[in-house]
Amino acid sequence: MNHDTMNHFSAGLSTLVIAYVVAVTGSLIGLACMARAGGERHRPAKVRWTALGALAIGGIAIWLMHFIAMLGFEIPGTAVKYSAPLTALSAVVAVVVVGGGLSLVTLFRFTRMRLLLAGVLAGLGVAGMHYLGMSAIRFKGEIAYEPSLVVASCVIAVVAATAAFWFTLVVRTPAASVAAGLIMGVAVTGMHYTGMAAVRVIGDESLPAAVGTTVFDLVFPVFVISGLVVAVLLWMLFTTGDDAVGEPA
Repeated sequence: MNHDTMNHFSAGLSTLVIAYVVAVTGSLIGLACMARAGGERHRPAKVRWTALGALAIGGIAIWLMHFIAMLGFEIPGTAVKYSAPLTALSAVVAVVVVGGGLSLVTLFRFTRMRLLLAGVLAGLGVAGMHYLGMSAIRFKGEIAYEPSLVVASCVIAVVAATAAFWFTLVVRTPAASVAAGLIMGVAVTGMHYTGMAAVRVIGDESLPAAVGTTVFDLVFPVFVISGLVVAVLLWMLFTTGDDAVGEPA
């Protein structure tokens, strides 16, 4: 069984469109939280907005986008399941690594070097989540990767994430904010599908049937929860004023 037997769009191009919309939505909210953190005067507020930004980008724009896109992934003739613990771990990795990147430019004095490092960390968070999420796949066989495309996928993630951060923190106009979200969406979806192009599957019918959770059973409850998270984050962004108390940053 080789790469040509896989189908990345078994549900049509709708999975690509929905995945990109989710990535852009999570990115716009997360980058808005990031900008809000950078504008706060008190450290507790900076930490809170940075954490919310990491949740929006890591949990929604990256993790949820990945598994929506995986709704279209199919290996004809074999059932594809997922390890729930590894899937959950991939979400934690995305949020933590992206949070580390955001904190470099929201909790400390802004420099271009910190911006570059933040973009690298965020890009690695995208890539780390993707490949850890892929390791959760269970089927009668194993997955290998084309190294050059793996490297390309990581470069796409890092460059686009850095560009999105630059638009958010340096340009600071409404148009730039929208552009940042669109670019971050490209970072996530571009990295995902480049990474998927690197996949090579090797079937082994002698293996026992795959045990795990279907991708729909993973995505549906998280999609509902994510909708509630998006609503809460939007409400906070539009209704929460600057903190008047706390220790100055």
